[in-house]
Amino acid sequence: MPRVVFLLIPRVHLLDVAGPAQVFSTAADLGYKHALSYVSEDTHVATVQGVPLQAERVWPHLEPDDLVIVPGWRGPTRMAGADTLRRLREHHAAGGTVAGICAGADALGRAGLLDGRRCTTHHATQDELARLYPTAEVVRDVLYVEDKRVVTSAGVASGIDVALHLLSTRHGPYAASQVARAMVVHARRQGASPQISAMLRHRSHHDETVHRIQDLIDARFTQRLTLSTLADAVGCSERTVTRLFRQATGLTPLAYQTALRLERAEHLLGQGATTETAAREAGFGDPRMLRRLRARM
Repeated sequence: MPRVVFLLIPRVHLLDVAGPAQVFSTAADLGYKHALSYVSEDTHVATVQGVPLQAERVWPHLEPDDLVIVPGWRGPTRMAGADTLRRLREHHAAGGTVAGICAGADALGRAGLLDGRRCTTHHATQDELARLYPTAEVVRDVLYVEDKRVVTSAGVASGIDVALHLLSTRHGPYAASQVARAMVVHARRQGASPQISAMLRHRSHHDETVHRIQDLIDARFTQRLTLSTLADAVGCSERTVTRLFRQATGLTPLAYQTALRLERAEHLLGQGATTETAAREAGFGDPRMLRRLRARM
């Protein structure tokens, strides 16, 4: 069972912990199992909001499939020590993913994980992050950035976006869609970030019929889905499906499915897959189609 480990720094923000934790807890309730752990250099961790948290001082054994999340905090605080930063470096070097929410990016920077990578943080501290880590490329005014298994986010509520993104990359967009809807967060902020999942970017509407169509596409986006299949699933005509879908999302069902396939292929390519493998696993029948779509990006 994959493990999600939260590294808690004193004066941590509650929502930076609770938002992602709720995503993975809800995922577990829906059958996408994750074991949640909370570690810190102290067993009692103060929060900005005044609710004390408890954590373990001993880290669990980590595998490459495990995820370490560093939630943000408000300074002044006692920063993570050398041994903790070493653990972050070693987990990443072993193939694991690490994520920093808001000020959590600073901990990743102290561990040397931002060097030469794209990253982001809360808009109020982007200049400071760029000053502290001049070899990093700070991307401004986006919700989150992922660069070679190092994920950073703008902070606070964007931790939920990050967690849904990480869930999507591991279990597919349908899993993230299920969790988002269970948490009543499918009406997402648009933003300008290309890192925002296509599954979430086009869920900012309240048409339940279209959500049902999207649920079907999310679950089977690598397969061939005809308009008649979608129409039968929701009890509408094919013309009505197309009209409602375009009104709600600005796309046709096929364009939405293609966006999911392209996003999946980009993730696979980023993990080292060949174009042929990425095209096949994302549902493209021909790698030339994937090459043409990427050339238009």
